[in-house]
Amino acid sequence: MYEIIEHNNKILAIIISDEYYKEGIQFFTPDDFSQQLAYMHHKKGKIIQPHVHNPVIREVTYTLEVLFIKRGRLRVDFYDDHQKYLKSTEIKSGDAILLARGGHGFEVLEDIEMFEVKQGPYAGDADKTRFEGIVFEAVQI
Repeated sequence: MYEIIEHNNKILAIIISDEYYKEGIQFFTPDDFSQQLAYMHHKKGKIIQPHVHNPVIREVTYTLEVLFIKRGRLRVDFYDDHQKYLKSTEIKSGDAILLARGGHGFEVLEDIEMFEVKQGPYAGDADKTRFEGIVFEAVQI
């Protein structure tokens, strides 16, 4: 299973659950994204033909990033382009998320190990605008 999170008809994020399963190849991103995300499931013996990638000039306007959660749990908070809070969701071990537009923040809910993949090179402070996010109150049990 996967979920597309949208706001004003723009994709903010695509979350692919660890439970997702489909034979073959499934692309989740539209063709106009500067980063593509696909799931592949092939049977033993499948041959993927050797290849090299040709030089292709691509224009990157926004940094897209993909997180692969190896272990743990993470709350993802979504914001619009004007830093207005929209919603939160939780991702866990085995899940992947592509963050495409808007703002986002995180809270580690359980010790986490994850991989991040995004376009480079990293531009330091010019790469992002930080802002104060929503604060969740601790739940009393």
